[in-house]
Amino acid sequence: MTSDQKDTRSKNRSRQPKSAEFRKFMGDNWGPRPTGGYERTEAAPFAQQRRVKLGEQFRGVRLVVPAGALVTRNNDNDYRFRPHSAFSHLTGLGTDRQPNAVLVLNPVREGEIGEAEGTHTATIYFRPRASRKSEEFYSDSRYGELWVGVRPSLEEFERMSGIHCEHLDTLPDVLAKDAGQVQIAMIATSDAEVTALVNEVRAGAGIDAESAKTLDDKLEEATSELRLRKDAWEIDQMRRAVAATKEGFEQAIRSFPRATRHFRGERVIEGAFGARAREVGNGLGYDTIAASGEHAATLHWIENDGEVRDGDLILIDAGVELDSLYTADITRTLPVNGHFTEIQRRVYEAVLDAADAAFARANEPDCIFSDVHDAAMEVIAKRLDEWGILPVSWEKSLEPEGQYHRRWMVHGTSHHLGIDVHDCAQARQEMYSGARLEPGMVFTIEPGLYFRKDDLAVPEEYRGISVRIEDDILVGPDGKCERISAGIPRTANEVEAWVQSLLQ
Repeated sequence: MTSDQKDTRSKNRSRQPKSAEFRKFMGDNWGPRPTGGYERTEAAPFAQQRRVKLGEQFRGVRLVVPAGALVTRNNDNDYRFRPHSAFSHLTGLGTDRQPNAVLVLNPVREGEIGEAEGTHTATIYFRPRASRKSEEFYSDSRYGELWVGVRPSLEEFERMSGIHCEHLDTLPDVLAKDAGQVQIAMIATSDAEVTALVNEVRAGAGIDAESAKTLDDKLEEATSELRLRKDAWEIDQMRRAVAATKEGFEQAIRSFPRATRHFRGERVIEGAFGARAREVGNGLGYDTIAASGEHAATLHWIENDGEVRDGDLILIDAGVELDSLYTADITRTLPVNGHFTEIQRRVYEAVLDAADAAFARANEPDCIFSDVHDAAMEVIAKRLDEWGILPVSWEKSLEPEGQYHRRWMVHGTSHHLGIDVHDCAQARQEMYSGARLEPGMVFTIEPGLYFRKDDLAVPEEYRGISVRIEDDILVGPDGKCERISAGIPRTANEVEAWVQSLLQ
């Protein structure tokens, strides 16, 4: 079957009239569109400063940052669109505003001044809404107004973003201008068509492919590192995301009684949190983990198809993503009936001690990001030694050639957080795990202990108990850390009281 035949088949269910009379009839007798809805975003001035900072690292280089394209889920159905994080961060635009849009930062010529007296001028190229007299208006299921709603005009999008806008059709000529004389760097991973277009321009100008790829990698690295320190607007978004996530957790806890009666109780809890996330935000920041009992020993358990039993602990790792795309990332391990058993509490408090030790280390002067993990591991190793589980002393286990304690916590303790749940992932090692904590950084602290039911290396009483506690941390202006998720109960006594109050 040819691609043309596939395209034809996918449209079999939408057999629209093709006559000129029908097209004319569809284009007539429409009143004015509602005004409003495209006011300047609060993020616009902050995004402008981000673009200026990025431009300073790439003087004389044309920067191409695509939002990305729609991705087919199946047949003619697309996944919900989410713009590439670099595009969203540099434009201040979230949610699903404009698939296929492209931000271009053009270097200014000598003697000229870029936006905010920077080194570049910014333009967004996108596909504005079509005229109601066009066939796209009623027949295009991806872009047509009758299918996906009213898209903005160039003027409306420019007013909302604070960035000059042009039609996407003009992008090829813009990219080809001065090619060879002006270097081009792009985010090559977000839109295959734009990547192909830029590479075609480069080839035509005789630009070496290997050096071009090096420049692309440098841009992706730079846009990631630009997010390491959050500005005031981003910090406010993180606080809001955490507050919304607390609401989601409370909705999930209220669903515990129904979950214990359902053959897929984990999905009852997942669904309760997800519903709240869509009500108060854009949705989930990542797939929710709702892992009851033994399932909590699987670190990324997202099947969520198990039963929830009275007496179990349930590990919920979830975060609400706001319309701005900033997400929280919180884990709480909760007793389903509101009461920890003695052994459950023992494991829980060991993990809590590790989290508190990591937080204390983060507040020490000149703390390196990796130091936070080391502090948590020391506590984990000591507790395992106290319980007679380690085959060596805790001191020996902490040595590089030991690490026996990592059998029960194989993951790291912290990662940066923001517009991505694992934010800044393309940053250089020396800027990430090897860097000192600095004001504006937002990261997680999430130690855990995971005892599988079939783990014969631990006493039987511990088997099947797994705990993780995760909080979101902000480094304040004075270098001191704040647990911005402190309002979500975390001590054993607080957790019991919290669950019991919501089950009444």
